[in-house]
Amino acid sequence: MNLINRLFKGDRAMWFIIITLALISFIEVYSATSTTVYKNGNYLGPIIRHASFLMIGFALILVIHNIPSRFFSILIALLPVSILFLILTLSSGAGVETNDARRWMSLGDISFQPSELAKLSCIVFIAFLLSKRNKYSDAQIFWYILIGVLSVCMLIFPENISTSLILFFTCFLMMFIGGISLERMGALSVILIVLGILFFVCLHYVLPDDVVNNTRRLATAKHRTENLFKKDPPLDAKTYTINDYNRQETFAKIAIANGGLGKFPGYGQQRDTLPLAFSDFIYAIIIEEMGLVAGLFVLFLYLILLIRVGTIARKCEKLFPKFLVLGCGLMIGIQALSNMAVVVGLFPVTGQPLPLVSQGGTSIIITCVYFGIILSVSRFGAGMGNEEDDIEKNEEGDVIELETDISDKTPLTFAENLLETKV
Repeated sequence: MNLINRLFKGDRAMWFIIITLALISFIEVYSATSTTVYKNGNYLGPIIRHASFLMIGFALILVIHNIPSRFFSILIALLPVSILFLILTLSSGAGVETNDARRWMSLGDISFQPSELAKLSCIVFIAFLLSKRNKYSDAQIFWYILIGVLSVCMLIFPENISTSLILFFTCFLMMFIGGISLERMGALSVILIVLGILFFVCLHYVLPDDVVNNTRRLATAKHRTENLFKKDPPLDAKTYTINDYNRQETFAKIAIANGGLGKFPGYGQQRDTLPLAFSDFIYAIIIEEMGLVAGLFVLFLYLILLIRVGTIARKCEKLFPKFLVLGCGLMIGIQALSNMAVVVGLFPVTGQPLPLVSQGGTSIIITCVYFGIILSVSRFGAGMGNEEDDIEKNEEGDVIELETDISDKTPLTFAENLLETKV
């Protein structure tokens, strides 16, 4: 028990969420990769790869949650790096095209998604700026954030519309929670709504069909939004046609309809027919194989995560860890909710994985970094689950409280120097 307490520090509820999601991921990815196993003839290959990423991610959590949260400001340096990677990914030389989208970058034998790195850097960037209200004016903070985040989102948008929207929405919520003036936030909201309406109108009513169809991402976005708002006639097995544009939604609905009490892992039928059953649509497989109760339990875990993040933030005395933990929690929670909304048919298909559950390399690693940061903030920013570190006994055996947050003694000079230019 002492060894467990020494290894797993910080918020105990967050550790329960992490371990539970990882176990569900291992079981369901093993079941859902049956088609990959059949095609490749490698029985254990996919699950060994997935388990390797889970173990690497878990090791990262153990390391990161022992780092005082004040040091995470150095991750701001990842912002220009991620922008450079995103630019290189859009080029024909460095970018790798997968599933009709150029979202991956290859460095030798290593492939990763620069957008995941960009999301992390944006969260740290915003958290740092919001913590410097005494140094920068409200206008300066607003424009710094807007310029930085828009630069990233505009580079992600051409190949991954959903990721850019989720990132911007998360950053918008951080700005709102961070106290940016309602006047500026209101004006930004109006502009975004107008731009969204114009994009929708141009996509569906202005641009010629040949122009849209020749641009693969626009064509995909158009068909997916049409499927969402289209009123389908009563289903008839004899006349209903499954095509490339409704295949995922159709088989996901079948999997959910077959859920009930669950068929037990490994006995689901749609895992063999549902495209990307092991990644984007793994939530449908969870419901089919483990039942509707299990589906609600997974949803409950992410909601508890958001609640615990709010609790950690309220206990933080310093602004940087407060906004940092909120940003990390919001990113995980919003992505999870959007994935589940897609699976049940509330949102158009987005291609967003279920954090820490879906198969994936970059997504699992960066999600584990988020969890490590959350646990670090819970320890060093909120003083939670840190009892053995926070107290010691003097010679008479009396308990002495130890100081855990010494951020005032070590100013974030590196990050501040990156932002010395006035707006």
